This record gives sequence, C-alpha cells and structure tokens, in this order.
Amino acid sequence: MKILMVLTSHDQLGNTGRKTGFWLEELAAPYYAFKDAGAEIVLASPKGGQPPLDPKSNEPSFQTDLTRRFESDAAANAQLAATVRLDSVTQADFDTVFYPGGHGPLWDLAEDPHSIELIQSFVAAGKPIALVCHAPGVLRHAKTPADKPLVEGKKVTGFTNTEEAAVGLTDIVPFLVEDELKAKGGIYFKSDDWASYVVRDGLLITGQNPGSSAAAAALLLTQLVD
Repeated sequence: MKILMVLTSHDQLGNTGRKTGFWLEELAAPYYAFKDAGAEIVLASPKGGQPPLDPKSNEPSFQTDLTRRFESDAAANAQLAATVRLDSVTQADFDTVFYPGGHGPLWDLAEDPHSIELIQSFVAAGKPIALVCHAPGVLRHAKTPADKPLVEGKKVTGFTNTEEAAVGLTDIVPFLVEDELKAKGGIYFKSDDWASYVVRDGLLITGQNPGSSAAAAALLLTQLVD
C-alpha cells in the first residue's frame, strides 16, 4: 500500500503579515494511521522541500499525542524536510492520495494545475481520495471525466463558515470552503463546530476540521482494504 500526502507550499496568511501553512494535526494523525497500517508514505508539495507549518497549529492548545509523536520522530521530520515536487508524481504510482489542510492550500493547491490534474486522475482511475478541513477547497476546479465539477451532486464536508468566523479569517481567506463546495454543486453536510465529522460519497472522503483527520484516514484505509 503506497499513499501520497500532498501539503501546501504557501506560507502567507493573506495581507495580515502572519504566517500560515499546513496544520500539524492534519498531517500527523493520518501519517501515523497510514504508517502503523504498514503503508509506504510519500510527502509532496508544489515547491518540494520543507513545507511551511502553520505556527498556530503547534501551540500547546492544539498539540495532541500524535503531533508530539511527529515532533519527536526524526525520520518523519527528515521526510517532511524533503518533500518531493508535486509535478514529479503520478497517480499510477500510488493507491490513494490524502490532502491535509491548514489555510495554505486555499492559496496554492486550489489553483495548482498539477494538483487538479492529480486529483482528477485518481478519481478517473477508480482510486479513493481524502481531504480534510480546508483541503476540500482544493477540489474547486477539479472536474469529472464528463467535465462536470467533481463535487457536483456529491456529499461533502469541509471547514465550516462558522469555524472560519470563529478564527477571525472570513475576510482574509481567498474563499470560504463551505460556500465554494456548495457553489460547485456539492451536497454539503456539517456537524457541530470542531466536532470530528467525515463524509464519504463513492471515492471521495472529506473531513470537516482538524479533529476529523484521524477518522478520515481510518475511513480511507477501510476503502483501500475493501
């Protein structure tokens, strides 16, 4: 079992002067779900090399046992420091792809032609894909083989408008994940803010927020075994 995980290379939080990037729990929780299941993991990002970590995601209040495990895992950190360039990977080499979120993907991966093509190719090949929190926003330009929006008529979730409002970034992000999924024809579902919540529709698995990462990874593994 070989799993691709795609991280953002974007580190600027709009015009705030603050840093963003990927959210640590959304990498660490699925990383160890996959690793402990015996999977081979490849990390990729648009620019390759060390992707930016959203510094807020490593504050004490957001740390978990798995983020601390990752922080102390020399091999995992060496792998993270040397992500491969996204334009160098192909779906034929992997069984599935998982997109951690953080705000960064809204700026780069959502518009990245290699990411869009990669997602489309996984689905066209009948392989499951999973995205959590802000990462479902990278589906905004993805199409089906019939040239329809990939999420059209699909049950999906992702970071809610109320969660975005709670972190004070509604007017900073380039688009709101909930609104964009709905605009593209997705059948949007959500649970309470910050509750773990995952939706599956065929090959597509989406998680609402950081706390949904482990459940999304577990569901993806189930899909791969079935």
